[in-house]
Amino acid sequence: MAEAQRKLRTKKEKFGDVEIETIYREIRRPSVETTEQFSFCPPFNPRTYITEPGILCEQDVSVTMRDGTIIYTDIYRPVGETNIPAIISWSPFGKRPGDMPTEWQTMGVPPGTVSRMAKFESADPGYWCHQGYAVANVDPRGVGHSQGDANLFGTQDARDGYDFIEWLATQHWSNGKIGMFGNSGVAMTQWRIAAEQPPHLTCIAPWEGTGDLYRESIFDGGILGYFCDMMLESIAGEGYADDTIAMAKKYPLMNAYWEDKIPKWKNINMPIYTTVCWNHFHLHGSLEGFRRSRSTKKWLRAHREFEWPDTYGNAGLEDLKLFFDRYLKDIRNGWELTPRVRLEVMDAYECDYQINRPEKEFPLVRTQYKRLYVDAAKGALSFEPVARESKVSYEAETGSTTFDIKFSEQTEITGYMKLHLWVEADGHDDMDLFINIRKLDENGNWLPVTVLDNPHPGAWGKLRVSRRELDEKLSTDFQPILSHRKEEKLKPGEIVPVDIEIWPQSKIWHKGQQLRVIVSGYYISEDWFLPLSYEVNNKGNHIIHTGGKYDSYLQIPVVPPKYQAGDYIYR
Repeated sequence: MAEAQRKLRTKKEKFGDVEIETIYREIRRPSVETTEQFSFCPPFNPRTYITEPGILCEQDVSVTMRDGTIIYTDIYRPVGETNIPAIISWSPFGKRPGDMPTEWQTMGVPPGTVSRMAKFESADPGYWCHQGYAVANVDPRGVGHSQGDANLFGTQDARDGYDFIEWLATQHWSNGKIGMFGNSGVAMTQWRIAAEQPPHLTCIAPWEGTGDLYRESIFDGGILGYFCDMMLESIAGEGYADDTIAMAKKYPLMNAYWEDKIPKWKNINMPIYTTVCWNHFHLHGSLEGFRRSRSTKKWLRAHREFEWPDTYGNAGLEDLKLFFDRYLKDIRNGWELTPRVRLEVMDAYECDYQINRPEKEFPLVRTQYKRLYVDAAKGALSFEPVARESKVSYEAETGSTTFDIKFSEQTEITGYMKLHLWVEADGHDDMDLFINIRKLDENGNWLPVTVLDNPHPGAWGKLRVSRRELDEKLSTDFQPILSHRKEEKLKPGEIVPVDIEIWPQSKIWHKGQQLRVIVSGYYISEDWFLPLSYEVNNKGNHIIHTGGKYDSYLQIPVVPPKYQAGDYIYR
């Protein structure tokens, strides 16, 4: 059934103390339209059987939530073992894609690496059960054959996770310790469930998971994006799911519905091991979770490669096992000596300048924030303020402009950048700005970072200028965060300052290499494989003003060496 043909219905729901009319969309029906990996849902079939030597599966086990709704889970565990911990995979993707007629596989992961028992982006029972763990693959409310309607990544889903954890901890084989693990959507649910503080949830490992769904995905920079719509089309169930795109059009500004989907970071106080890929849209949420959670035992690892090969590779598995063994089995294995932060500092293509560099915090305390001032007349950046006023314009729908600087010494940029611009719309009352930060060689050739054999477009930022108001409580000098509480349209000839958050990066520029800022009126994707699209509102021309009273600049987080002696540099 095509998206346009799916039925819609509304119901009034309370989010906190506010009642809001929520739009729900009919989702794919099990066994009818579920031929895709994400949404595959085999027939309902409760049974207990041996999946492979040493692993037992209890399939389609019913679990009752506090309001009487029944959801279903598949539990894999080592045959004959008791007093063991469990790892939960909780997401809206089908819990048993391995039952598909053809073997599913993930980009960047060779066929056969992951067993057919694994849920997408989740712990593989084919590995973890042999390490003395149970794995519970869950179809949450509204997904698969589970009852009810799905409200994705909100409080209802988080409370269901609480109820499931407390049920799982009482099973006869359980040692009472529960962990959670997974990528992407499977990571996003962990932040929310952990914030509900289920007593038996002992630790979480959200490897790449969006935090604030509204700011990071639905309205990144205030521009409506459609990735969540694709995700909604990937869900199968017998009910409905809240239609986030329809809700975005009905409620384009921040309200209680959107706030309900923001994790309550301050409530998370258990051990956390999170990862980020510098080149993925889950980057922002994982860093926010690491920075804003209250846990005193939390670890961050940042890397260049995409989440899937990182998750299922040998190094990642062994590292994660140390973490789970420590907190789910109480094994004294020295995990606490793991550096709290480990960074891959990228260079170019598939080359990293450093791998797993140990740090104590993020952002790094020794960061020196420096401004690169924009000169529109020269298309350049400089460390010195530009005295002479000038401006540059480009066609709003398909045009762009660039500003470059050549570094006279080796320069590391690690952390949050922001772009401060003075802008004007010629022929329209709004502007959608798309920003990319790129590395060029000495001759001006692009040096992209390669991810899954694709050139990544570069560090990015976005802004709809009418959404330029900042949230004063959340923003810092290095990270401007939009309030999304009002729209401020532009008047003819009006020139306004804007601050655009550039999502974090860690990259080295060698002496003579160049940094380029691209400002455009369209999403710059190059050959990047992720299917991201945006509802752009551009007409006429964009004008950027620089110099004099128009102090446009790019602020960069320069990280000095830990030690330097002459030409020797240690980072």
